[in-house]
Amino acid sequence: MTASRLRRLIIICLLLLSPIGTWQPFVHAETIKASQAAELKNRFRIDYMVDKLTLVIQRSYGSAPVVVVLPDGSKWYSNRHPQTVKWVDGLAADMIYIEKPMPGPWQLLGDITEGSTIQKISELDIDVEPFPQPLFQGERLKVTARLLGDNLTMRMPGLDFMVEWTAKFSSQHINGEDNFVTGTIIVGAYKDNGEDLDEVPDDGVFTGAKNLDQPTGHYTLNVTARNNLFEREYVMPFVLSEQPITVEMVPNNDPLKGIWQIQTSIDDTQVLLDQTHFLFELVGPAGLQMPITLQDLTSVDQILYLPKVSDFGSYRVKGTAVSTTIDGREIVLNLPEMFFNLIEPPTPGPTVEELALQAAEQAKVEEQQAKDDAIFWIVTVNLTLLLLGIVGLVVWRKRQTLAKAMAAAEKRLKENPAVEESATDQQPESIDLDDIDLTMPDEK
Repeated sequence: MTASRLRRLIIICLLLLSPIGTWQPFVHAETIKASQAAELKNRFRIDYMVDKLTLVIQRSYGSAPVVVVLPDGSKWYSNRHPQTVKWVDGLAADMIYIEKPMPGPWQLLGDITEGSTIQKISELDIDVEPFPQPLFQGERLKVTARLLGDNLTMRMPGLDFMVEWTAKFSSQHINGEDNFVTGTIIVGAYKDNGEDLDEVPDDGVFTGAKNLDQPTGHYTLNVTARNNLFEREYVMPFVLSEQPITVEMVPNNDPLKGIWQIQTSIDDTQVLLDQTHFLFELVGPAGLQMPITLQDLTSVDQILYLPKVSDFGSYRVKGTAVSTTIDGREIVLNLPEMFFNLIEPPTPGPTVEELALQAAEQAKVEEQQAKDDAIFWIVTVNLTLLLLGIVGLVVWRKRQTLAKAMAAAEKRLKENPAVEESATDQQPESIDLDDIDLTMPDEK
């Protein structure tokens, strides 16, 4: 028997004797802790039986990516490596996928975090918590997912930045359902950052809050986890049902009273009446924010009277219902917002006496205006006539004076004929009007 066959026989015996779930496929050595790796100068060995693996190396936050030294002394960098190698470097970790790695001792150069592990993973997968059924429209749902390495949960700081999770709803296009024309909708993601519904950051549990405010009907959930190294997908069909709890603003026949009502209805075939509670918030003008609770329900249909409002303007009511389904699942439902307006009533019109008084005042004003207009035109016309008379008198007096002057000159010419003869022989002398005395003679 050759040495290689003997070695394979020993491995098969070890597999048969080992408990199920304790052996990691394709990985010859166990994970080396950082403290142990430091003693070995960050070295680890890869067996010739390994066809592919993924190295996950945790290093100090903000440090440079590690340098991988192969058994033959060649080096790989995050920006320079063979095409068969895929490398993702984050702020605090490196994830390196290697196909057909070279057997022998490998070495890492970098600021590896003390107490961390150099994980050698053969298979990467995701574990997604399935949606519960029935699932209701507008429900606040907390679901989790995990990234698995050789069926073990991967946990390390910075992993949240190295893996992108996406959750989508795809309508199954069943005729007659509300989501018949709905396509594919991105409804959220999964995060391991300790925010929103995620409990602990970097614990390996990715938490998602899905937007279930979508049309009801049959969907297919598609969850994808991906980066430059890998892409994994989870698919699940489910039904999004109508809310078993409905609320509606009751029309107010007398809005001037400022009292509005909300009609609540509960489907007790799906949820427990005695474990259903409401929390509303009344938001209005001038920064109004008033919480209103409704507990101890006595019937499936009940009226809730809102506090009286007095400020004119628009109001809205935001609501949340907490309940328990008949199969014992605790649910939280975001109820649709409701609106109403308190409109200021119109100012009442004047009485008959006030209208008569206003008419009399208006008549006085019009009468006075007419008198003022008449006086204005009388004065204007008289002044115009006076000016015209003065101008006409001056023109008439000038014409009279000119006529008398002409008559006196003609008389002198008749009385002195010699002057007339000499005047005919000589150049006629032009008579200048300025030489004529146009002044009126003194009256005797």
